[in-house]
Amino acid sequence: MNQQFNSSNHLWQVRLPMLIALVFSIGIFLGYWLGGGGIHIFKSNSIHQNAKKFKEILSYIEEYYVDSVKIEAIASKTFEQLLQQLDPHSSYIDVRDVKLANAALQGEFEGIGVEFLILRDTIEVVAVIAGGPSERAGLLAGDKIVQVDTQNVAGIRITSRQVMDLLRGEKGTKVTVGIIRRNIPEKLFFTITRDKIPTRSVETFYMVDDSIGYLKLSRFTNTSYEEFTEALSTLLNKGMKKLIFDLRNNGGGYLDKAISIADEFLDDDKLIVYTDGKGSRYDEKYYAKTPGDFEKGTLVVLMNEASASASEILAGALQDNDRAIIIGRRSYGKGLVQRPFQLSDGSELRLTISRYYTPSGRCIQKAYSHNIQAYANELEERYHKGEYFDSSAITISDTTVYKTLSGKTVYGGGGIIPDIFVPEDTLFQSRWWQELSSKEIIREFAIQYTNENRKLLESYSLDRFVSQFELDDNVMQNFWQFCVNAGLKISKDELRSQARIHWLLKAFVARNIWKDEGFYKVYHQKDEIYQKALQVLR
Repeated sequence: MNQQFNSSNHLWQVRLPMLIALVFSIGIFLGYWLGGGGIHIFKSNSIHQNAKKFKEILSYIEEYYVDSVKIEAIASKTFEQLLQQLDPHSSYIDVRDVKLANAALQGEFEGIGVEFLILRDTIEVVAVIAGGPSERAGLLAGDKIVQVDTQNVAGIRITSRQVMDLLRGEKGTKVTVGIIRRNIPEKLFFTITRDKIPTRSVETFYMVDDSIGYLKLSRFTNTSYEEFTEALSTLLNKGMKKLIFDLRNNGGGYLDKAISIADEFLDDDKLIVYTDGKGSRYDEKYYAKTPGDFEKGTLVVLMNEASASASEILAGALQDNDRAIIIGRRSYGKGLVQRPFQLSDGSELRLTISRYYTPSGRCIQKAYSHNIQAYANELEERYHKGEYFDSSAITISDTTVYKTLSGKTVYGGGGIIPDIFVPEDTLFQSRWWQELSSKEIIREFAIQYTNENRKLLESYSLDRFVSQFELDDNVMQNFWQFCVNAGLKISKDELRSQARIHWLLKAFVARNIWKDEGFYKVYHQKDEIYQKALQVLR
């Protein structure tokens, strides 16, 4: 099963815990391609003595503690707290979670191939992956999954994680789902044979006009470079001379993929990034090595506060080499590199082994202490300080002046600061919008509207839909009533946002018919960062 939220990622910036979790979990992994080195257990007598002591304490707890306890849970919590004393990104992953944690970066899942949301305590199919097992079995967008095999899954406060545990599984295994479909009174059952479900990191790409192309990359996975070069080639064959490269909400991924993509833009053996760790074991410099397909065309890169890690490496390399104009808001600020170490029971230690530096010499890791909660709340602090709306409110921990190749001043110590700042839309920061987003009301209404009007919608081409289709006043009145029925209070301030809501509803309706390309072609019409990029390129 492939659970994705790609189209709405840009809208979820206000949901800070999800963004933090994304950045924490994705990181940059070097172990599989940086070579050996290994580790030596109990290298010092101090480590041996403390390990022995820890084993003794657990033994006493298991043997004598008054209540029954799960030793594995205690040990896992201890490991997590230990690593929090190092930095915010070193982490321990329990053996049960390793496969799930790696799945997004490996570029494929094994499951049934649906995108779902939990709406009003019910699993609703938002999209069926084209060519996947659910499409072959006959599931449709809008179906409500109420039973998995013999287990009821409706009205039980099921979580997304529990849904994934039920529906994901090895290729070739079967699962039977019971669904409720609109206008059909009885429950329908489908037996689905699980299969590999590829996940794309290039969300969408298209030609804006005869010379400007747009490409959005959501993360750096095993397949990202191949996806990127395929999309880039398609755009070039259509006459692209200028590119808008969207890295907003891209939380990072594999470092080598970011380097390979940077190489497509940079020439003449230019430095891309270098790393510095303990000793020289993980000290590396990476340069542009091969002729790229877009070394001369005009390039604009879009970033925001949820662009992290490998995204920042790529943007920093392009900024320091004066290859691209960075537009948007200050990026997350993750300059620490993790390597995975597999432990004896199959669990995994992801340990920070080095810092990375952009070509000008800046480390963009933001300041941190051992207070993990304060670090997690840093994006929220930016909001309260007004940084999302005013570039003069940006504060950085490193005031050292660094210079790009042409002598332009740049700074480290807290993310990539854009060349052109664009403030956040205030609608997306309101409490009302946060409640609207958390309840998935816009998306749910868009699914309902699409299912009721699919024949009409499919009579449009995408370009005609973007330019001509409008949701009339009656539809908008139905939407506001839908909000009230969902328990959302509507005030005059919210009604003033009707034009913005109309735009977002139209974008989600377009997504239901034309997938991500439909969503973004509508969304970009009022996307301030995207519109600023067009202004610069034109």
